[in-house]
Amino acid sequence: MTDYGHEVELGIFPTPDAAAPDRVLELAQLADVLGLDLVTVQDHPYQARHLDAWTLLSVIAARTTAVRVAPNVANLPLRPPAVLAQAVASLDLLSGGRVELGLGAGAFWDPIVAAGGPRLTPGESVDALEEAVAVLRAMWAGEGTVRVDGTHHRVHGLHAGPAPAHRVGIWLGAYKPRMLRVTGRLADGWLPSMGYADPDALGPMNATIDEAAVAAGRAPEDVRRLYNVFPGRPGGSGLVGRPSDWAEQLATLTLEQGMSTFVLGTDDPGVVQAWAQEVGPALRELVAVERERRAPGGGGAGEVVVVADAAAAQPDPRPMPSSVVVPTPDDGTRLTGELPWDEASRPRYPVGPEAQEQAGYSPAQLAGPRHLAEVHDHLRSELAQVRDVVDQVARGMLAVGDARSAVNAMTMRQNQWTLGAYCESYCRIVTGHHTLEDQAIFPHLRWTDPDAAPVIARLEEEHEVIHDVLDEVDRALVALVSEEPGALERLRHVVDLLTDTLLSHLAYEERELLHPLARHGFH
Repeated sequence: MTDYGHEVELGIFPTPDAAAPDRVLELAQLADVLGLDLVTVQDHPYQARHLDAWTLLSVIAARTTAVRVAPNVANLPLRPPAVLAQAVASLDLLSGGRVELGLGAGAFWDPIVAAGGPRLTPGESVDALEEAVAVLRAMWAGEGTVRVDGTHHRVHGLHAGPAPAHRVGIWLGAYKPRMLRVTGRLADGWLPSMGYADPDALGPMNATIDEAAVAAGRAPEDVRRLYNVFPGRPGGSGLVGRPSDWAEQLATLTLEQGMSTFVLGTDDPGVVQAWAQEVGPALRELVAVERERRAPGGGGAGEVVVVADAAAAQPDPRPMPSSVVVPTPDDGTRLTGELPWDEASRPRYPVGPEAQEQAGYSPAQLAGPRHLAEVHDHLRSELAQVRDVVDQVARGMLAVGDARSAVNAMTMRQNQWTLGAYCESYCRIVTGHHTLEDQAIFPHLRWTDPDAAPVIARLEEEHEVIHDVLDEVDRALVALVSEEPGALERLRHVVDLLTDTLLSHLAYEERELLHPLARHGFH
């Protein structure tokens, strides 16, 4: 039984179908809006029916704001590592640090040779991959010259760079013992697939990776365990049942086999939505409950207990019907004791007593306010990440440059986290509209509901204030690099101020826009 303690992440693995390019882009945008972590695509440069992986990933990165992208996995025999290093680093810089690298030693040798690549034996392909990892890491160092004297990959005197925006993870698609040992020694992640490595095979494979990691002076948890999973088909491997059945299966894989990033192979938008909105929350809850139970003082470890109903593990003291949207409350806690606005002067949306209980709204009408709360939950999660990054800087565990890259890559830092931008993407995918003007939510609500105009004006003002506070966070990080007196205390203060302003603002927006959105929708 192994749980490496990694955060649970979810992604998708759509088909890069050259005959349906709009479909794969819409799936990627849907994944982004729904708050999934990854969009990955297979890389078979000899496959005429597929879009080129790097071109596709570049367009996906340009069309999204938060989701990370990766090849699953890059075809090394047809991607020279020095060129691949520059492609990865360039896209990482252009996307704000949202690129990872799944890497494979090669397969399907006949089409590889037909495309001009070498034909390698299994042993040679592993040798070539080890050499490639050395080239990639040397190129990403961003300084000096690169010299790798390999049998298959030789780089002599090439200038390193560009350096990527963040430390790009190298995830190896590995199955055989030697490749698994290479994964343990060198890789940041292991990326197998159901069908090639089914759940009952994961334990011995993980053990091989762990042994190699320890022998190389690493910890087993230094290697993230990712897993390509697929909806089950009659007579084949895959997840059993419908999406509502999957969370328990995946929780067992996390808690017993250490698999923490699950990448779902599907081209069905409905399945993607269920993956993000149903499977993900239930899976994270199941894992969190069991990890808490196993923690010291939490009831001890032992046989894995998967709660059939995750919500029942921690009952809500305020039972509400599922058709009701409950705005996230603001408990009034303030870390700084100061806010750049007067909360008491905020306009309120006039709601009559008959609407207080939301009884007159249909589930379809409440989908808008519910989606807003989901977007806000993502921003609250990012706020927790900001605080963790600053804590790591303070403890000397993270360089300031890496901290700035991490913060700047977040959705909130892109100045695109406001309701309008998120709902623009959501509405474009759901309804087929294509322009921001058509999806300008605030102008729409002003036009259809004049009572909402004062609230919207105040929200827009607060968006600008929060953007300024985010700039202050970045300036405080720069001051820390310059070793200005009191820089660390200043940094902690502005992050506390960001916490106060953002949580106050999000709670206000959810509460005041519930009824306008339910009555008039996004567009």
